[in-house]
Amino acid sequence: MRRFIATVLAVWSLAGLRVWAEPFSALVGNVPVGPVAKAAQVQVPYIFWGGDYATFYANGGQATKPGSVFARQDLSLKLVPGDDFVQQVRDYQSGKSPFLRGTIGMIGMASELIGSDPRTKGIVVFQMTWSAGDHCVARERLKTLKDLKGATVALQKGGPHESLLDELLKDASLTWADVNVVWAKDLTATPDSPAELFRKNPKLDACFVVTPDMIGLCGSLTGRGTGAEGSVKGARVLASTADRSFSIADVYVCRKDWYDANRDWVTKFAAGYLKACEDLVDFRRKYDDGSDKAPMTAVLQLAQGIYGKELLPTLDNEAYGLLCDCKFAGYPGNLAFFTDPKNLHGFEAMNKATLDLAQTRGYAAVRVALIPSSLDWNSPAFVGYLGKMEGGKQEKFRAEAVQSEIEALNRGQMDERTIYAFDINFKPEQKEFSVEQYGVEFQKVVELADKYGGAVIVIRGHADPTKTLYELVQAGMKKDIIKRTGSEGNFEYYVKGQRLDFNATPRLVEMINQGDFDGAPGANPRETMQAAQNLSFGRAKAVKDAVVKYAAARGAVIDVSQIQPVGAGIREPLIPKPKNQAEAEKNMRVEFRLMRVAAEAQKPSEFNF
Repeated sequence: MRRFIATVLAVWSLAGLRVWAEPFSALVGNVPVGPVAKAAQVQVPYIFWGGDYATFYANGGQATKPGSVFARQDLSLKLVPGDDFVQQVRDYQSGKSPFLRGTIGMIGMASELIGSDPRTKGIVVFQMTWSAGDHCVARERLKTLKDLKGATVALQKGGPHESLLDELLKDASLTWADVNVVWAKDLTATPDSPAELFRKNPKLDACFVVTPDMIGLCGSLTGRGTGAEGSVKGARVLASTADRSFSIADVYVCRKDWYDANRDWVTKFAAGYLKACEDLVDFRRKYDDGSDKAPMTAVLQLAQGIYGKELLPTLDNEAYGLLCDCKFAGYPGNLAFFTDPKNLHGFEAMNKATLDLAQTRGYAAVRVALIPSSLDWNSPAFVGYLGKMEGGKQEKFRAEAVQSEIEALNRGQMDERTIYAFDINFKPEQKEFSVEQYGVEFQKVVELADKYGGAVIVIRGHADPTKTLYELVQAGMKKDIIKRTGSEGNFEYYVKGQRLDFNATPRLVEMINQGDFDGAPGANPRETMQAAQNLSFGRAKAVKDAVVKYAAARGAVIDVSQIQPVGAGIREPLIPKPKNQAEAEKNMRVEFRLMRVAAEAQKPSEFNF
């Protein structure tokens, strides 16, 4: 749930099309850089996001309350609304506040401006959260990310979803030239928001929305719109930060001059926020299991009091839902974000991506990098003060639960859960999958596994059905189950008076599994089909092993529980009845499917990193 005031970024209308009119610096205007104002309270902005609950709780309110986390750190903050990001930057430049608050993508839009003066260069102090509540909702005709090619999408200009669309296009090996964008003025809750444009215009293929709008359009992450009560018939979530969990990072940025002069204050601010995150994680667990709802309820009431009941009318739904839309990074996440050189979604990677977007989309003409935090994460300010310190890559998925779910999906619902898919082919008797031949595909798998921390990559081996079909016919004729008519080169086959359709693979598999063709001398289609099943799983397992080895050789740490091999056997041939060896080899493939799985398949974790 993200809401940005309509004036976040200006959008102009020309001949019915919205176009980006000015670079970010022109929106801010001529604001002279001034020293940060000396005051009893440091002005710190907040925006409408669940990650800011930790700031509210640590401060005890908009002004630091005695006994609060920040007060015990000898800090005094004045929290002010910052949803108008342009005004945030003006206050930052002029010296009203030394901080900016936003997603790293939003900060990137202002990177050229704030980096043009040594005093205001932006230091990313700490990461607050990763998003789990931003979504691409699409009409029924869009099945996977590949179908974005040629699609028309509704998107708020300058909000958090430009970076999300940019990344989804890259995932599908597409570019901005492959989509048509209809720009919306607002993010949510107005007639000029992506969700409302999507409802009104059936020519729009997709829209980028926040959780309340997603629920209104299609019901849930795995639901489909019915067309009733404001939903759009057939609409579904095509992609989401609930799956692509390392897409949108929320951060605090500090002016370099103030950071250098107030390192101790900034360290205490970061440590206090992370301490508040630890408390909120515990509060949420007790709230969810019902053991003690009071602490979390108090935080929800605090957030409702600051944001107002117009934005958070209820505690259990809107207020708690806003919190559930984010995943705290915590201390382990910040350690990984800033200090782990193997982290593919760490600061350096995010910094490069946001500068690429700012430059290519016209927000900045010159690349001016953001500066990573140089806080001593191993100092007593963090170690000894914080209680949840463990980092390192953890297995996020219950392998047995994932395998069970995949088996169920194999029976006809796999496409519903697929976000993106691609294949590689292999030769008969091939057992090795070398980097030289498949390195590009292996790299794609590593990148997808890293970014889509909430999804699994299913490696499905497929086999050619030719031998099984041949033995089906031979066994059937020997047992007098199959009748053949016609002449050489033009035979037709019948079972119980019904013409045998060799293109109807599911029906053929069902017939074989019934056992009617067992026991024929010299032909056993069920045994052959099982051998193909085993072979396809073995190849899928070999590919997984090759991907893991590839990642390790390049210093990339991946979650092995996230990559699941499965044997599909002969069930889904691309060519059900091959005419020659070339067609048969097209069926010999390994398929990579990036898939959404049920929450129950994931292991509970306190922080996301």
